[in-house]
Order: sequence, then C-alpha cells, then structure tokens
Amino acid sequence: MSDDASVILRPAREDDLPLLERFLFDPEAASSFQWFGWRDPDRFRRRFAENGLLGPDDGQLVVDTSDADAPLGFVSWHKLRTGPTSYCWSMGIALAPEARGRGVGTRAQLLLVRYLFAHTPVQRIQADTDLENIAEQRALEKAGFTREGVMRGVVFRDGHWRDGVLYGVLRDDPLPG
Repeated sequence: MSDDASVILRPAREDDLPLLERFLFDPEAASSFQWFGWRDPDRFRRRFAENGLLGPDDGQLVVDTSDADAPLGFVSWHKLRTGPTSYCWSMGIALAPEARGRGVGTRAQLLLVRYLFAHTPVQRIQADTDLENIAEQRALEKAGFTREGVMRGVVFRDGHWRDGVLYGVLRDDPLPG
C-alpha cells in the first residue's frame, strides 16, 4: 500500500473468503488479542452463501485500498440490545499483520462508523478491546470514539480472564475530518 492509497470498505466477494478464514486458521494472523482457539472453519462460507455477509442484525465489509493487491482485513458489526425497544451496534476489526501499524484500522473504523450512522437509525456504536491492546485503543480514539471504562474479567482468552476497555460514539459526536 502506498502512502497516497485510500482505505475503502466494500462488500465481500467469494475470493475474499480465504483472507477471512485466515483469521480462523492462523493464530499469528488473528493476533494474540483475537485468537480464541479453533472455531467453525466454514462459518464465513455459510454466511456468505446465505447473505453475502450482510444481514439485518450484523454484517462484515472488507477493508481494502485503492491500490492493494489483496484485501487487508474486515470490519464487522452486530446488533446489541440495550433495552426492550432499542439497540446499538457493536463493531470490530481484524487486519492482516502486513496492514497493521499504518493507520488502516483507524480509517476503516471511521468509515464504518460513518456508514452505519448514514444507513441505520442507531444512536450509538460501541467497540471494545483488550486492556493491553494499546494500538487498538489509540485507533478507536483517533476514529472519534470516547473511552467509557474498563470491563473487568470480560473475555476468556489463552487460559485467563482478561479485562477489556469499552469505547462508544454517539450520532451527534463530532467525528474526525
């Protein structure tokens, strides 16, 4: 990716599925913060066949750039009920190791926030990350999220309960340029 390449989000194509599956089969690709052990190896293919990874309660878009030879990862979201008649989106990101540390994640997450606010009526979008994942915390803050607090013992990974950090952005919050 060159310095002047722009990050884009796009619907998944069938030829993107090997990258998505890489995060299920390759602990190094998933990163130490996202490796939760072996999971259903066909889940992406089933969901792609069902709805192209874009459903009413969740979705995934591919992170790409204007000059990439291959996709760089994906962003995802799912509906999180917050009350009997309300919900917010909870979102996440997974980037291939070669795409990390270059601002791709910040830009992709900001694009997803803008997309979800433009195309759904939600008031809130939230994201969480491991307390030790400082790079992702910085990316979320640069994408306009506010750190809301630490969730103690929220995720079981690698034999231990881990603390997480919750971030949120509201529809009326100012977003970066």
